[in-house]
Order: sequence, then C-alpha cells, then structure tokens
Amino acid sequence: MFGPQTTLVLYDEEAAKVSQILQHLLRAANAKAIFLVDKNGQMIASSGEVAGMDTTSLASLTAGNIATTGGLAKLIGEKEFSIQFHEGEKDSIHLSIVGGRVILVVIFDLRSSLGLVRLRVKRASAELARLFEDIGRKSEQRQGDEAGLNPFAEITDDDIDNLFR
Repeated sequence: MFGPQTTLVLYDEEAAKVSQILQHLLRAANAKAIFLVDKNGQMIASSGEVAGMDTTSLASLTAGNIATTGGLAKLIGEKEFSIQFHEGEKDSIHLSIVGGRVILVVIFDLRSSLGLVRLRVKRASAELARLFEDIGRKSEQRQGDEAGLNPFAEITDDDIDNLFR
C-alpha cells in the first residue's frame, strides 16, 4: 500500500472505477448514499442521494471521527477501529477504513439492514483496496519519474548562494 506521504491522484479511468464500485455497492446494500473520504477529510467520490447534504462537513467530520476513535483504540492497545456503526432513528451510518488510507461511508435507512450493509461493504472494500493499491503504485512511480525529469532536482542551496554572490 502507499504511504501517507504519497499524493493520491485519481485519473479519469480510476475515478470511473471508483464510481462504478460505489454505485454497485449502493444498489447491492440498498443504501441511501455512499461516500469515499480520505483520512485528511477530503471527499474523493460519492453516490446516491447526496443532494442537499453538506458533503464537505460530512467528509471532515468523518475523518475527525476516525481520528478520535483511533485515539480511543490506542488507549486500549488497538491500532485502530477499522469498522464503526452509528444507529439513528431513521438513518444509520457504517464507516470502514479501506486500505489504511480511505474511509468508506455508507448511509442507509430502514430499507436495508446492518447485516446486508456489512456483507456488501466487505466485498466493495476488497475491490477498493486493490484499486487504491494500484493507484498508489502508479502515483509513486509517477512522482519518481517526475523527480527524475526535474532539471532543478540536483541544484543545492549552496549552488543558489554561489549564483547570487
């Protein structure tokens, strides 16, 4: 998997694959909405009934929730809680960490069940983890290639100081 310092860049083909996986999960889990958020709180993709939702806040609060419960996990000797569930009167939220980097958020109501959501999320998470591993490898390779093409990569601070003396 790619490290936390690797810049995640989704190109059209990869974004289409992510969208396809989310749309399939939406139907298979009979969910209302699905979001994919990075651990920094940035929205990556969404599917379903998202109109009228403050997706920016949702993404930010989701990342904050994962960070907070990560602190709780460490207090009891766990690395993190990879799956979380919040049940409301009408709507519920299932959160799962995929590949250590992104958060899959499934919002569902009484038309679905936690068991169905968990089952469908498990399959979708495996697909997304494989996809993000490929994306991470490509991103690291692109960054390495770009560093090799940078004509200024070998210039040091001393070279710059000498130039302006």
